[in-house]
Amino acid sequence: MGLPNRQDSEAALQPWQQALLRAATAVPVASRRRLRSFCPGQSCQLTPQETDLQEEPAAALLDLSSNDYLGLSGHPAILAAAQQELSCSGLGAGASRLVSGTRAVHVRLESALAAWLGRERALLFPSGFQANIAAVSALADRHSLVLADRLIHHSLLAGVRCSGAPLQRFAHNDLADLERRLNTARGASAQQRLVVLSESLFSMEGTSPDAQALVALCERYGAALVLDEAHALGVMGSGGRGLGYGQPGIALISGTFGKALGSGGAFLAGDATTIEWLLQSSGAFRYTTALAPVLAAGAAAAIHWLQQQQSSGQDPALLLQQRAARWRQAIAAAGWPRPAGNGPVLPLLVGSEQRALELQQRLERQGLLCVAIRPPTVPQGSARLRIVLRHDLPAGSLSRLLGALGVP
Repeated sequence: MGLPNRQDSEAALQPWQQALLRAATAVPVASRRRLRSFCPGQSCQLTPQETDLQEEPAAALLDLSSNDYLGLSGHPAILAAAQQELSCSGLGAGASRLVSGTRAVHVRLESALAAWLGRERALLFPSGFQANIAAVSALADRHSLVLADRLIHHSLLAGVRCSGAPLQRFAHNDLADLERRLNTARGASAQQRLVVLSESLFSMEGTSPDAQALVALCERYGAALVLDEAHALGVMGSGGRGLGYGQPGIALISGTFGKALGSGGAFLAGDATTIEWLLQSSGAFRYTTALAPVLAAGAAAAIHWLQQQQSSGQDPALLLQQRAARWRQAIAAAGWPRPAGNGPVLPLLVGSEQRALELQQRLERQGLLCVAIRPPTVPQGSARLRIVLRHDLPAGSLSRLLGALGVP
């Protein structure tokens, strides 16, 4: 499957379809995206359509790419909680939360989240993309000014566009640059609403800001801070509660359940006033079917598991960070650039798209799944392998990776 033969088919298409075909055909072959069913660790029966999309039959691969940082998507306790809710509530919620979609599990999860994160209230969303659009739209309008880290997630940029607010982008994790811009904005207007957007763990960079300094800076200039904790939740901060934990000056924490918590869906957490405003005003919340109850149950069970681990003296987040430090050291010792940051995302910068794809294919031949990340997801000239650590990786995984990478 894929693109039709242009010469044979273009004449039969409507003008708008012809324009799309020409644009799609112009994408270089090396840069073209393809859907592949990797099915790591299990046999996989593909449909005929999926088989057409495969470059070669899927084989069992050691997963070094997914965001299932704690391996909870297959944890027995999480699966049992999801199965129990499935039997009780069915698969889908059937309607918006403001119609008939609110279930008891939603309320329980929101309460548990707020307590766990030290926030007054939390509100659930079906996806992190929706949550981020809702967060920016709730705090900013065309009269506001948004200042965003240059490498923030596309969903936050989509939120800025929805809000209509003008945008300035500060250098990545550069608080001096941010302060210069805040100072200029405050000098021009003492009353204009300023909104700052950042992440606690940048998913393609592996880097983190100084969260405490960031919060203090925003408070000094009266700016509302939205901190996206999607990739930090469960693996960074005290008890895996993210780098924003214990920082009451954050206007909204955005987080997801589809990464370290092994489920799906997302949330926003903040003070009671801000969450109430979201409830009353957010189209991204109002006009969507509620988070599937089975996913909410799985997320609640994952939070409970993390709390149990911490109360028993275990800290999966800390153990994962320690493992990440060892991997970074070993990768650098092998002659490769040391991956930035200190969390479970280890970007191995290689530069060209072709080089990144060649390394991905080399690793696949050695039984390792480590996907190449290319523009526009990352800036031109900074294609990379995104190595991701998980709590449940088997012993010897690092040696396998270094052996497959070989000499730089």
